[in-house]
Amino acid sequence: MTELAALTQEVLGAFFLGGLLLGVITHRTHFCTMGAISDVVHLDDWTRARHWLCAIGVAMVGFAALSDLGLIDPRKTLYASTRLMWLSTLVGGLMFGYGMVIASGCGNKALVRMGGGNLKSLVVLVVMGISAFATMRGITAVLRVSTVDTVFVDMHAGANLNAMGIPGLGYLLGFALLVWVLRHKDFWTFDSLLVGAGVGGIVVAMWWVSGHLGFVVEHPDTLDAVYLATNSGRIEALNFVAPVAYTLDWLMFYSDTSKVLSAGIAAVAGVLLGSAASALQSQTFRWEGFANPRDLGQHLLGAVLMGVGGVTAMGCTFGQGLSGISTLSLNSVLALAAIVLGAVVSLRQQAARLERTACA
Repeated sequence: MTELAALTQEVLGAFFLGGLLLGVITHRTHFCTMGAISDVVHLDDWTRARHWLCAIGVAMVGFAALSDLGLIDPRKTLYASTRLMWLSTLVGGLMFGYGMVIASGCGNKALVRMGGGNLKSLVVLVVMGISAFATMRGITAVLRVSTVDTVFVDMHAGANLNAMGIPGLGYLLGFALLVWVLRHKDFWTFDSLLVGAGVGGIVVAMWWVSGHLGFVVEHPDTLDAVYLATNSGRIEALNFVAPVAYTLDWLMFYSDTSKVLSAGIAAVAGVLLGSAASALQSQTFRWEGFANPRDLGQHLLGAVLMGVGGVTAMGCTFGQGLSGISTLSLNSVLALAAIVLGAVVSLRQQAARLERTACA
């Protein structure tokens, strides 16, 4: 095995272990972005929302530290851009947020639920993956490129909050979130600290793995600087829309030597196996299917909206809502706001529908 191949395996192994740990943590603590929004909307309960915000705070501080220490180049991340794709991120984010509610969770949650025996999530992941791939390279990609992607604002200083020129902005925002979260006494439990620090820490670790461990200054074949094992060729952390699509593509065309295992695929496999191991160990594994055709139809629609919306918005609740936001990308800020808004609208509609049914 060549040194380059060995290093690629290290990157893949690290992403698999990161996904494995994430799968265990999310299954044990019920970490879920859709669930967090639902708790706030229906119960005025901010517990799981604080978990999410704590993870964002940790990721922001960690990314800023890696950048300042010269361990990664923030200009080479997947989310670094001089274009503010405001229409794409808003439209895609709204679609994803609305879809994840009727599909019972985002891509990461679907993997965790599938690991626990939920066959509905298997269907969601397959349909989401196909829809995502079509929006990257297929029929909906043509529609995306010719419509929402044509509307953008050029920002030569970078579509990033750091362009404001405020020193240490990543630290300021990250620590502000952590202070706001930690000042609540009910947050000081083992599970809360585990999920907040654990999920945020995994995102930071993946930034280091892809941006430092997997960085090769001069590839022996191309003589170019490369980031090993990433589908984008740039520094990546965690995302669960495009990687699910790449996983399906890799499995279907495994014998095609041009289809190679990537960091995103390794993370997807890790989350699935980690959640399955946790479900089996805790004796909560159980098979679950669709209740009726309406249930199937809602999940299919939600999966399509997540696949199309996740690619259009350039990320999901993890891709934009944790990894992207940690870089202070303006596109990520808009995408995250749209995802939350789409989820709130969908939750309100569900509540109104249930109320009408109860009154009938």
